[in-house]
Amino acid sequence: MDILYLLIPLSVVLVFAIGAVFWWALKSGQFDDMEGPAHRILMDDDEHKG
Repeated sequence: MDILYLLIPLSVVLVFAIGAVFWWALKSGQFDDMEGPAHRILMDDDEHKG
């Protein structure tokens, strides 16, 4: 039972830390263009040298 006094606050701190990192990622634009990299893979714009 005593371990719960350690684990519950530790898990709350961990949830807030993960939430802060996620909030930072949202505000810094990490999720703005979700389709661009996928389309860039499919586009073959390399010039053939020959």
